[in-house]
Amino acid sequence: MFYPEDLVEEVRTRNDIVDVISGYVKLTRRGNSYWGLCPFHNEKSPSFHVIGDRQMYHCFGCGAGGNVFTFLMNYENYTFREAVKVLADRAGVRLPEVEYTEEMRRKEDRKARLLEVNKEAAKFFYWQLRTPRGETGYQYLKKRQLTDETMKKFGLGYAGKRGSDLIQYLKSKGYEDDLILEAGLGNYSESRGLSSQFWNRVMFPIQDLNHRVIGFGGRVMGDGEPKYLNSPETPIFDKRRNLYGLSFARTARMGNIILCEGYMDVIAMHQAGFSQAVASLGTAFTAEQAGILRRYTENVLLAYDSDGAGVKAALRGIGILREAGLSAKVIDLRPYKDPDEFMKNLGKDAFQERIGQAENSFFYEVRMLERDFDLDDPEGKTRFHREIAKKLCLFQEAVERENYLTAIAQKYHIVYEDLRKLVSSVAAQTGLARPIERPRQAVSQKASPEENAKRSQRLLISWLVDEPGLYRKIQEYISPKDFTEELYRKVAERMFEDLGKGSFQPAEMVSLFEDEEEQKEVAQLFSASLPRLDTASQREKAFRDILLSVKKNSFEYYTSRLGSDVDALKQVIDGKKALEALAKTHISLD
Repeated sequence: MFYPEDLVEEVRTRNDIVDVISGYVKLTRRGNSYWGLCPFHNEKSPSFHVIGDRQMYHCFGCGAGGNVFTFLMNYENYTFREAVKVLADRAGVRLPEVEYTEEMRRKEDRKARLLEVNKEAAKFFYWQLRTPRGETGYQYLKKRQLTDETMKKFGLGYAGKRGSDLIQYLKSKGYEDDLILEAGLGNYSESRGLSSQFWNRVMFPIQDLNHRVIGFGGRVMGDGEPKYLNSPETPIFDKRRNLYGLSFARTARMGNIILCEGYMDVIAMHQAGFSQAVASLGTAFTAEQAGILRRYTENVLLAYDSDGAGVKAALRGIGILREAGLSAKVIDLRPYKDPDEFMKNLGKDAFQERIGQAENSFFYEVRMLERDFDLDDPEGKTRFHREIAKKLCLFQEAVERENYLTAIAQKYHIVYEDLRKLVSSVAAQTGLARPIERPRQAVSQKASPEENAKRSQRLLISWLVDEPGLYRKIQEYISPKDFTEELYRKVAERMFEDLGKGSFQPAEMVSLFEDEEEQKEVAQLFSASLPRLDTASQREKAFRDILLSVKKNSFEYYTSRLGSDVDALKQVIDGKKALEALAKTHISLD
């Protein structure tokens, strides 16, 4: 953590979570808490819960949860330090300068300078487009039916006829040759000296998630080559880990993201109102980009070109998306080549219809595969069925494989049992998957002792959050070491310390954990609702049973470690005494 813990806590307490989240989500008050539609997944009924007195939020639909810092980190994709700074500025809290090592300071300073020079280059290109020298580029964009508002939104610009113009401008602003070179804005040759490779091109600034310019794409005017030229990789620009348009698309909250191939496709889509469109950056779609998309959606719609190259790219992208655990569908753009061309000819409503008709990615793969075989020839048809069987084997989950097997058999008029046997045969021969079995009726299973122990520990923490006054009644019987689940033990250590002082703040606890999944789990602990019990005696019995369960599990846990854990003997002796005392003790919840 870059800032002192007490200062971070001051920033948090001076930013009411209800006020902050209300700026992003429409919240409706119900009793002492607030509800709204979750901004982190697509839903129609509110499951997003904001608890004002605990300064926490939790979604019962997707599991997202945390405090005000966590919300900004997830919604705006800020780092923790960036979230603290934004909220400190909002509350008027002055933050100290972060203490860096010399190496950290050098890297941060260099990164800041690279961002500065890219921003200055973007301003230069933007200005050029709107002068007589940029008329060629401006008319090209107008011909592509882009409005001035859209050009402004994406910061579109123009690089003039001479590569030296940008270099001269940047030097006039005080930027050194080596910085210009490192930013990928120029090349050096003995004949020309330092000159930019971006000339006679419409320029597309590439932004990171926080709308900072990290690179450029340029489209040549005329018949020059290459048609599109992109910035090289730099310390701030990694093509594999960025997507064009994502700085806008990540907050679209449309329930899906549309993946295109080019800059103009994305811009045309946004202009038509499809602000969830993105594109890869001059390279094939990557696993890293799929991982980024997974932060914002579970559903990706492919809007690739309808020509041969586009089909090949779509098939490759489907595999990458499936590997990342994302659901993919393919939008049919025919008879037009790409989204830009489609939008110009048929418009927004027709495209929305195509979204509704988007084809399941597996059916699309099989349909493309079908073109390689002569289905009027028995041998060709048999080979086609074998290829389908191979693809079915790639599903790791038997239930999913079974569902597709049934659907494919129906779609291609194949006898189900014959296809099932073929899949089993291919699976056995290739080792790709286990033989298909029809799903059997589920048999309920009892929770394991480990899960029962975790559940008791979760319930005890949640109960103490609801009724912190109970801590003083049980503190002689329970300690953080009784929480055998590591995360719960960490929570209990700080929680019991604060409860002993009478100053426990659930939202403060979340900031102690850096891992996002741990933050979610902690938020869930502090946002849980305990089951309603009718009478005081029922509540007392339930609480006592939970307490005894935690203590009994702790005793058994440390007993099993006698001889290997030097601390275990003391825990066993103390635990036995506490269990005997608890068995004789009545704990009132009044």
